[in-house]
Amino acid sequence: MIIAIGTKNPAKVHAVQDSLIREGHTFVCVKAKSGVSPQPFSDLETLEGAKNRARHALAMTDADLAFGLEGGVQETDSGLLLCNWGVLVHKDGAEWIASGAKFPLPDQVAKRLRQGEELGTVMAEVTGDIDTRKKEGAIGIYTGGWVSRKELFAHLVKLLYGQYISSLDQLQH
Repeated sequence: MIIAIGTKNPAKVHAVQDSLIREGHTFVCVKAKSGVSPQPFSDLETLEGAKNRARHALAMTDADLAFGLEGGVQETDSGLLLCNWGVLVHKDGAEWIASGAKFPLPDQVAKRLRQGEELGTVMAEVTGDIDTRKKEGAIGIYTGGWVSRKELFAHLVKLLYGQYISSLDQLQH
């Protein structure tokens, strides 16, 4: 089976590849547009970005399945939370969605995001590493390395792929 991944970001690509390594699939990574702002600012916008990435990745390839993974932030009564969404699309049009863990961002980071900056840019300045979004991400930094960006997205991949496999089992019964 061919699986498209709607990004070239190593954290997201490795989340898919490492989660599904035992399945024996072929992976194709493409730079798929999210169609949302560079810094999605709600669950709805973040989910829309994931849907767009999955749909575009499927359209750009000969894949059977396509993953779209998107990170964003969500304003809540408890502050600005990091959020992430994933979508898995099958070539027959079926779609599955999943959301991952939410995590509060420090006030100084949240303030900059509310002023229009992008989380990746802010984290690059905070850490002095311009590639943070491709590695541990904000979640890795603010959990002391206990949870990486790849792990956050791998959780989504497993939720999505599990729904897909479950739907196949239901069709056979």
